[in-house]
Amino acid sequence: MPKVALYNISGEQIGEVELKDEVFGIEPNEAVMHDVVVMHLANQRQGTHDTKTRAEVRGGGRKPWRQKGTGRARAGSSRSPIWRKGGIVFGPHPRDYSYSLPKKVRRLALKSALSSKVLDDNIIVLDKLTMEVPKTKEMVSILANLKADKALVVTADRDINVEKSARNIPGVKPVKAGGVSVYDLLKYDKLVITKDAVAKIEEVLA
Repeated sequence: MPKVALYNISGEQIGEVELKDEVFGIEPNEAVMHDVVVMHLANQRQGTHDTKTRAEVRGGGRKPWRQKGTGRARAGSSRSPIWRKGGIVFGPHPRDYSYSLPKKVRRLALKSALSSKVLDDNIIVLDKLTMEVPKTKEMVSILANLKADKALVVTADRDINVEKSARNIPGVKPVKAGGVSVYDLLKYDKLVITKDAVAKIEEVLA
């Protein structure tokens, strides 16, 4: 079982935490993590792009000139794709880019991302993270104590005060344990996670 240091919000080590091998100690599978990140980005796409075909472009209803005898190429519409102001042939149209990978693949990717944080020594486990009132200055101070500038801050459940304190800090994202994604784990340098959140993630993935 991998062991990591346990810190308080002052940045002092107060003990150690044992993490489960099956969640935080596996061999990271880069291919699976890549697949899940590509899926995540595809699912974020709105797909609202649209171009007009020759049928949708305004005008072009009248034949520009007679079929024969002018010496010019025959033309049936001034909105042909080869004409200026004509329609677009194979342009994009509204579509849904989202798709889903098997649940086992997504779980493996999440375990791989968590394990890679442990291997790279980029995980910081806190005994607790609570705030009486939202205060960004206090959150900046806590992260400075932990030497975590670009960090994903994970709490066991949604904590409004922590969320409001961290969401305005550039390079910091607060999430609850159930909302951790592979994309976020790979995007942010440090994983700042509470002891309770670790237990919750292990309960789901172990």
